[in-house]
Amino acid sequence: MHIITRKRIQEFVVQHPDSQSSLESWYRIMAHTDYNSFNELKRHFASADYVNGLVVFNISGNKYRLIASIHFNRKKVFIREILTHAEYDKGKWRQ
Repeated sequence: MHIITRKRIQEFVVQHPDSQSSLESWYRIMAHTDYNSFNELKRHFASADYVNGLVVFNISGNKYRLIASIHFNRKKVFIREILTHAEYDKGKWRQ
């Protein structure tokens, strides 16, 4: 999958260094695997959820959330936001 943009991960890691290993692992798996559907993706990321047309990944044992728009037919992943669990719960990302 082609991931757009890695910069969001790098910026988040500066603020939350403890997320680095989990985000790097997520990036590696996504970049080296072509998924054809959400069901295929769930095999690697069992805790991923499909919410309002976006895929929400739990990062660092549910401490953080990565929200992505995934176009399986084009093999593209657009990282919309990476949030702390508290920021995610506020729900602003849904707008």
